[in-house]
Amino acid sequence: MSRHALPRILPLTLALLLAACGNGEQVQQSIRPAMVVQPQPAADAVEAYPGEVRARFESELAFRIGGKVSKRLVDSGARVKKDQPLAELDPEDVRLQLEASRAQVAAAEANLKLVRAERDRYRTLLDRQLISHSQFDTVENQYRAGEARLKQIRAEFNVANNQAGYAVLRSQADGVISTRRVEVGQVVAAGQTVFTLAADGEREVLISLPEQSIDRFRIGQDVSVELWSQPGQRFPGRIRELSPAADPQSRTYAARVSFKDAKVPAELGQSARVFVQVNGEVPLSVPLSALTAEAGSPYVWVVDPESSRVKRTPVRIGAYGEDRVPVLEGLKAEDWVVAAGVQVLREGQEVRPVDRANRAVKMLAKE
Repeated sequence: MSRHALPRILPLTLALLLAACGNGEQVQQSIRPAMVVQPQPAADAVEAYPGEVRARFESELAFRIGGKVSKRLVDSGARVKKDQPLAELDPEDVRLQLEASRAQVAAAEANLKLVRAERDRYRTLLDRQLISHSQFDTVENQYRAGEARLKQIRAEFNVANNQAGYAVLRSQADGVISTRRVEVGQVVAAGQTVFTLAADGEREVLISLPEQSIDRFRIGQDVSVELWSQPGQRFPGRIRELSPAADPQSRTYAARVSFKDAKVPAELGQSARVFVQVNGEVPLSVPLSALTAEAGSPYVWVVDPESSRVKRTPVRIGAYGEDRVPVLEGLKAEDWVVAAGVQVLREGQEVRPVDRANRAVKMLAKE
């Protein structure tokens, strides 16, 4: 056989072999099932935000003077009473300052006694016309200066006396020490936070709200709160406080939610979730499992009712909820959206729509 005929014979031989291996029929690709759902109205969408139970009144306690901490009498989590000592500064400096002020008061009193006696003598001499009025005025001014000096020194003594009391930090109310930021031997400045006191009384939930949806929240808005220790039980509440500025690090807005019932068994530091009804502001919502994204752009797979083929549909979403996500743009109420297995689909793929019970779904095309 000529070597020039080999290239023409080889493809024919391979074709015959392939035909002999099969029956000549084209393999039909199987149609995979896809669970589909329709978007729910916004009235059924609820947004959930994690939070922490806090006291309504939280005070940052600090010494009014600086010094070295000599005693720390409580720790974090301690329950304290009003006016109970919490920590003490080394009293030596304030004691010396108080003694110096007391000595200055004694000196000013002695000086005033002297100038008073001098004034009285000069008054007698003036009455006898033995001195001039100008000489008496000089002594009178010295007496008035002595009086003013004594008032000044007494005021400084009162300040020093108060500062001696400031060396002991006391609780401002009944409550619980939530944080401690001092140790014995530490030198603190005046006004530096030493303890944080969570006062007894009302409890609230502190949450953070995303900046892209802050316009949907307002003070007084009704919400519901679920405590981690009591799952499934929701307590009514309302937004009491809303921060006017975003946190510079998290870019979220702090909000405080108060309970409508003051007897809710909420303890400090407990985890909680706050549920907010969207009140129709978001037109539709879909399950979280229906949403996927590419390059930061979210989209869903919408099934064509006529051809049963999927189409990638970009959407604009709101804040994520507990198990659903609101859709601001991109979907219609009559659309059918793939709710599971979205990561394995491709554009134009034919699917067999089923519901959550694996029953076939009959999708009617819109006329």
